[in-house]
Amino acid sequence: MIICKMRTLALLLTVGGGLLAQDGLTVAEAIRRAWKDQAGLKSGRALAESRREEASGQRDLRLPTLTLNAQGVRTDEPMMAFGMKLNQSRITAMDFNPSSLNRPDPIAGFGGSAVLRQPLYTGGRLGAARAAGDFSAQGEAASQARREQEAALAVVEAYFGAQVAEQALVWVADTRTWVQGLQAFVGARVAQGLMLEAELQRLKAFGAQVEAQGAETTRQLRTARSGLGLLTGTGPVEGPLATPLSEAPAGPSAASTSGSRGDLQAAEFQAKAAAQAARAAKGSLLPEVGLELGAGTLRQSWSQGGTWTWAALGVSWKVFSAPDQSKARAARAQARSAEEMWTFKRQQAQHEVRAAREAVVAAEARHAAARESLAAATESRRLREARHREGLTPLTDVLDAEAAVQGARTLLLQSLYDLRVSRAALDLATGAPIEGVTP
Repeated sequence: MIICKMRTLALLLTVGGGLLAQDGLTVAEAIRRAWKDQAGLKSGRALAESRREEASGQRDLRLPTLTLNAQGVRTDEPMMAFGMKLNQSRITAMDFNPSSLNRPDPIAGFGGSAVLRQPLYTGGRLGAARAAGDFSAQGEAASQARREQEAALAVVEAYFGAQVAEQALVWVADTRTWVQGLQAFVGARVAQGLMLEAELQRLKAFGAQVEAQGAETTRQLRTARSGLGLLTGTGPVEGPLATPLSEAPAGPSAASTSGSRGDLQAAEFQAKAAAQAARAAKGSLLPEVGLELGAGTLRQSWSQGGTWTWAALGVSWKVFSAPDQSKARAARAQARSAEEMWTFKRQQAQHEVRAAREAVVAAEARHAAARESLAAATESRRLREARHREGLTPLTDVLDAEAAVQGARTLLLQSLYDLRVSRAALDLATGAPIEGVTP
């Protein structure tokens, strides 16, 4: 009898799930949907893209800049009027007449210029800024990978949480059927005067508890499916869930295989970016050398005007700047902070791996104990029910045995859920693909 019931349990948890696999949503598909459609992860991808674009802009700082300028001017301001005539190449002796200089006639002109500026030496500031931008972009990409893995763990929790609630509803229906059958038996005995009316009322009260349990389980199921829809970005999930709760995950979670944790990579890149930012801040205190080439024209008409060119090599040096020195000290402190945070993240990761492995071992032990508890509770209920039908055991003992079966079923479901989730948590801690799912 025990073997038969345990086989029925196995069919419910494994074979039944395999049949659903024909059409239902698998946990791998749910994870990939979350990666693709979840608004939170889309936001993270946009943020990573913005960091890449910022890094691209930092890489282009070494390139020359070309500035074009066009203008049209009309003025009778004495200095500007004389300068415009000079630039238009039409200065004559009459223009030096004091009367003309002091009160010139309005003059008009149009022209433009082109200026090319090329930084030659910036104290390493541009190179450091470029490296900092690259590291920052890589760090954000690694953070996004970590967010995706955390979302995958949340999907696993919601997915199998929904399955636990569904199986609990199946067992509630079984208990309801069992109560109805027992009610018919007890009702017949009461009608015959062989049992007290209180026995039937006690059984009805137990049935009401079963109905309340069913309502609570239904609420948990709907909440879990709604949460799964939120994580996948598709709204509440209504279809069957095809991956059985008791099926071994596809990933190497039970092994000691370690992958690459995105949060550790992000912390490393952030430390490197902060170090380069400190170098860039130091470079702002060093001399800068730049080259400037330009050409300009100012014309009275299309056929008449002046043109000129220039070339300049310049050096600029902030010999003393208290704000820049303060910024350099702050950047060095930020670099030390990022380095220490990277160290702490590594230590934290080691702790999380140890804790996750211990959680898997404990979950496996609880699952083994739950299987034995269910077998024992089922057999005890069978024996007490048989003795009750013979009039040798009171109804309260039968109801206690049924409550023990329900508790054992709940414990078994919870242990299966804890085992599946703890394996996924170990994957997250070691950096391995959760449920074996890769982008």
